[in-house]
Amino acid sequence: MNLLVTGGCGFIGSNFIRQRLTEAGSKVQRLVNLDALTYAGNPANLADLAGDRHYVFAHGDIGDPVLVNRLLAEHQIDAVVNFAAESHVDRSIDSPEPFIQTNVVGTLRLLNSVRQHWIKLPAEKKAAFRFLHVSTDEVYGTLSPTDPAFTEETPFAPNSPYAASKAGSDHLVRAYQHTYGLPTLTTNCSNNYGPYHFPEKLIPLMILNALEGKPLPVYGDGQQVRDWLYVEDHTSAIWLVLQKGRVGETYNIGGLNEKPNIEIVQSICALLDQQQPRADGKSYTTQVTYVADRPGHDRRYAIDCSKIQRELGWQPRENFTTGLAKTVGWYLANRSWAAEITSKKYARERLGTKG
Repeated sequence: MNLLVTGGCGFIGSNFIRQRLTEAGSKVQRLVNLDALTYAGNPANLADLAGDRHYVFAHGDIGDPVLVNRLLAEHQIDAVVNFAAESHVDRSIDSPEPFIQTNVVGTLRLLNSVRQHWIKLPAEKKAAFRFLHVSTDEVYGTLSPTDPAFTEETPFAPNSPYAASKAGSDHLVRAYQHTYGLPTLTTNCSNNYGPYHFPEKLIPLMILNALEGKPLPVYGDGQQVRDWLYVEDHTSAIWLVLQKGRVGETYNIGGLNEKPNIEIVQSICALLDQQQPRADGKSYTTQVTYVADRPGHDRRYAIDCSKIQRELGWQPRENFTTGLAKTVGWYLANRSWAAEITSKKYARERLGTKG
């Protein structure tokens, strides 16, 4: 398989690429990574693959049809996995337009290019071709504490500009399958965590702020509930859907780990208390600071992933205890990776949190 991955220098994309190129028995002959290298796209995430003969990096935008058309043809692409997206809720509240440009307009242009490539393929390759679109549970809106988890049939009700832009891209993917017959697949995931997570997101932000002696900012009362999915479990699920998923279908991917944000922060503090104690002997929990809630903050997300379990036999390998321990350990061992990012100027003056 010759695979085009968009947004592959981001958190989830880079973990997917590494998994595909290092896992035993990988079916990928060539993997082309197209990334615009916006603020969250970090080439250092894949520095260890620089000499891999199966890996090709292309710097560019999914909305550039000339570039995308050339990559599809030149590398005889058999499947596309679209990770490319603006993904931070706080940033979408501050400035929605970049989210529309990348997540909606960019996806539309990518679909146009992929469709033209697919139409020209020989019959056998055309039948085997796939376009997999990676999306989020945030398109479904919010849940009360007693509501059942989101299923693939849950109506869309996005509550942030980010979620609305991802809902728009999901609808476009569906429309291209229904109208043009393009063989698409969509996955909607819960909150990811793990290695190479951009430092403005909740878990890495708390780890790094704790180690630097900074406040640990918790929105509102900290009782917002999310379902946490270890990133390598997510990328394994994406690969499984790409190979065996039914064309035109959506698959929800969840970690089966619903936790309130404050519990996440407390768990991180407990691990750091054990592995990297403060010099004064106090717990890192003393750094927790409650801050004003963000506008329109969804109260709870929860994913029902029984469809992918039932149809494709997928199960997450990590529970939250094992996954968080691995994540904290990775950040302790890779302080230089995070320091290089946090030393740069962000578009915002402060770091926010996802969740």
